[in-house]
Amino acid sequence: RVQLVESGGASVQSGGSLRLSCAASRYAGSCMAWFRQPPGKEREGVALICGISGTTYYADSVKDRFTISRDNTRNTVYLQMNNLKSEDTALYYCAAGFRGGSSWSDHSLYNYWGQGTRVTVSS
Repeated sequence: RVQLVESGGASVQSGGSLRLSCAASRYAGSCMAWFRQPPGKEREGVALICGISGTTYYADSVKDRFTISRDNTRNTVYLQMNNLKSEDTALYYCAAGFRGGSSWSDHSLYNYWGQGTRVTVSS
């Protein structure tokens, strides 16, 4: 079993930046992802990174603002978030153990989840 621990969530003002980290207890598979769940809404995929080459995928809502990266030597994945907006307010989760499927943003296709870290963006 893989344990995932997120950190870095905070309250920031609109336009600010944050960097989230997710440390895995061991190698967590080729792909790791970030999801988020805004208050009262469904969990949604934010970004995915796969393979040694670090191929990335992003939700349209965060493209050009967020960057996912990975340090394979530390089994850690990061999410750099710039130009934050109030609609980015959510509980952010790290996910691993992607089983593959038609859509990387389908949260049901992941085996492992962290406990979440909260991001609050005020305007």
